[in-house]
Amino acid sequence: MTVPPFSALIAATTRTAVHLETRDSYTPDDPAFLDWKAGRPVCAPAGVSWYDLVREHTARGVAFRRARVVSEPLADYTRFEFDSTSFNLAAGESVRWLPRHAAPELLVPLCDYWVFDGKLVRFGLFSGDGAFLGHELADDPAVVTTCAEAFERVWERAVPHGDYRPA
Repeated sequence: MTVPPFSALIAATTRTAVHLETRDSYTPDDPAFLDWKAGRPVCAPAGVSWYDLVREHTARGVAFRRARVVSEPLADYTRFEFDSTSFNLAAGESVRWLPRHAAPELLVPLCDYWVFDGKLVRFGLFSGDGAFLGHELADDPAVVTTCAEAFERVWERAVPHGDYRPA
């Protein structure tokens, strides 16, 4: 199945977009991450960004929820994400954190993914060091249901960003 850009997938979404993140490291060459590692403050990117996209679609009624399953103590990239989550919240996303040690019995898919309106899943594929490899789509109802239910189990147990205190 051809994977359209995220902007097209979210434009076709009418109610919900949920995202489960399960990795401790992503895109190790991300300039914003490298700046953060060098001690520079986290800044919202200039120009059109993820945050603009979220604002646009939350304004038309799409609810964005992001759950991050994380190892503690947090890996560098995850600490960077924690430090930059205020931009996600300001754009309209709800973000929660679930320490990996608090959920060993939760069964979740092995890849990060988005579920759009409970009808379509976009899996994100990454290498061991966090380099992006590609996306895959699934619209099989059994796969979509499995991913949507796994997200909800994580979401129920996860801690809202404002209450989460990284170990």
